[in-house]
Amino acid sequence: MGNIKEQKGKNFESLLELLEFFKDEKTCIEYYQQKRWGNNPVCPHCNNSKKIYKFSDGKRFKCAKCRSQFTVRVGTIFEDSKVPLKKWFIAAYLIINHKKGISSHQLGRDIKVTQKTAWFILHRIRTALDNGGFEITGKEVIEIDETFVGGKNKNRHKDKKVKNSQGRSYKDKTPILGMLERGGNVKVKKIKNTKRRIIQPIIEKTIPLGSNIVTDEWWAYRRLYEKYGHEFVNHAIKQYVNGEAHTNNIECFWSLFKRSIIGIYHNVTYKHLEGYADESAFRYNTRKINGEQRVSLFFKNTANMGKLSYKNLVENGDNR
Repeated sequence: MGNIKEQKGKNFESLLELLEFFKDEKTCIEYYQQKRWGNNPVCPHCNNSKKIYKFSDGKRFKCAKCRSQFTVRVGTIFEDSKVPLKKWFIAAYLIINHKKGISSHQLGRDIKVTQKTAWFILHRIRTALDNGGFEITGKEVIEIDETFVGGKNKNRHKDKKVKNSQGRSYKDKTPILGMLERGGNVKVKKIKNTKRRIIQPIIEKTIPLGSNIVTDEWWAYRRLYEKYGHEFVNHAIKQYVNGEAHTNNIECFWSLFKRSIIGIYHNVTYKHLEGYADESAFRYNTRKINGEQRVSLFFKNTANMGKLSYKNLVENGDNR
């Protein structure tokens, strides 16, 4: 693994640098082994690392305890995939570095796989971009807001318009709750509705008690003052700033998220919507680090996740 150690400071600030470094499959395997295990491989079957045998091909290992053979892919999103790791790494780099993501049609052309395979790759990658690893500390003001995804009724054909779907109605849309710490991280969560019994337990689970939060005037945020320092702005009377209170940052994040839906993905299903939101949140939360650190964080998230089967991915949903 000499080349890997020599390239420890590689920044991957461009796709060209990534391609120059990952010149063959052997380099990809060695790099991922180093990122996942360091110098001490761990058996993904029994979680044992005391005695692991390495085969001469450099790809396979065998555990002395459970006698199982494994590769670095086992127990990760790459498991049981015939797609070379180099193509996986290119796909991951593109989705986490492109400001609005990349469509499965475009990715399929870029790495020379079918659209169906590209779509499956992107959804596997999104499982590793789950924003659960990014914490909200409560040291700064936290802005909370909800948005609705599903298109505007006025843009629909006459026979496809949905009655009584204005404002906060979610008859034809999916609500998503967002919590953003100024200068810090954003957390997003797909929700069934915007009622207080749904929203407030999520807030209490995510945000430390006693933190200072800002919301709009929506009634579901009432009584938050009992556990938090709560200020709000009244959008109903066109009040957008009230001293230090505003929700401009979370609304900017919603704008970026919706631009990716409108401009790149066009149409997403209810089942997979949170994955697309996690993707946007990951890019936002890693905005202050370089390309190699972002890629390293992604690889760290892929370890021990287990594979996502195509059957589970499309079950009770369609592939958009």
